[in-house]
Amino acid sequence: MGDKIKRIGVLTSGGDAPGMNAAVRAVARSAITFGMECIGIRRGWQGLITTDFVTLDAASVGHILSRGGTILYTARSDEFRTEKGRKKAVATCKMLGLDAIVAIGGDGTFRGALELSRLGVPVAGIPATIDNDIGCTNYTIGFDTACNTAIECIDKLRDTMQSHERCSVVEVMGRNAGFLALYVGISVGATAVLVPEREFNLQRDVVERIRSARLAGHTHFMVVVAEGVGSAVEIGKQIHEAVGIEPRVTVLGHIQRGGSPNARDRETATRMGYFAVKALAEGRTNLVISTRDGGIVETPIEEALQMTKHLQMDRYEVLEAVGISKTHGL
Repeated sequence: MGDKIKRIGVLTSGGDAPGMNAAVRAVARSAITFGMECIGIRRGWQGLITTDFVTLDAASVGHILSRGGTILYTARSDEFRTEKGRKKAVATCKMLGLDAIVAIGGDGTFRGALELSRLGVPVAGIPATIDNDIGCTNYTIGFDTACNTAIECIDKLRDTMQSHERCSVVEVMGRNAGFLALYVGISVGATAVLVPEREFNLQRDVVERIRSARLAGHTHFMVVVAEGVGSAVEIGKQIHEAVGIEPRVTVLGHIQRGGSPNARDRETATRMGYFAVKALAEGRTNLVISTRDGGIVETPIEEALQMTKHLQMDRYEVLEAVGISKTHGL
């Protein structure tokens, strides 16, 4: 592939996240600004194997900034995990004249991008996942919108649960990370929050907090569970056995992925899309665009995949200090 990048491909892969369309729009329009053509690869890495593409120009990405999901669709590709599949993807890049690929997604997306870069295709990654679990970046596109969706659902759920004096056990997404659960739990004034990063003791972390709240006069209790902890239904059964109240379990599921992205996700996605194209135009490749200390930074993709992010456990101090207790309300 030539030194000067004249045509780039952009794809979304893995789980969808609010703000992906904003990133696609930014990549396409920034490419035009830098004198490049932009090709949208549909259905993630699989589309690069099957040559599923669409030409993107300024008009074709108009009016997508506020849309949830991704106009390029997304899929997981077992074929791309094989050497044969990746060679097909490289052949597609050559056939379409793609000088680089911008990959929007999470950890699995970046691992695919790394493999493609090792076969000679320059890449740039943009982190987009509601889990916020990418080690090289403080923030991933979609997290804030997903949090707000969960908060809105839980607020509505609380209205009906309080009417019946019940315990609510709400399971939120996040895969094996508790960022979403803890952020949401603090925001809704949860009685307890369970995350994979912190081994929990049902008696100490749930039962005693419910009991303390009941002694203080409260009749409704909210327990937020990250999906990586285990079954919310099973945890609900354990609560029933321990304190005798009958919990209502709600699994929010994929509703958290949907909806129009909020201001933070639109703005972050737009900045990341621009800086990804800018880096490629200036000859910097095989990197992930990240946010750090409020700014945009570039991290080499191999280094990015080795980095880890730890849950800020001091948030538990906040949760326990201002949550339901003998002297506090919600």
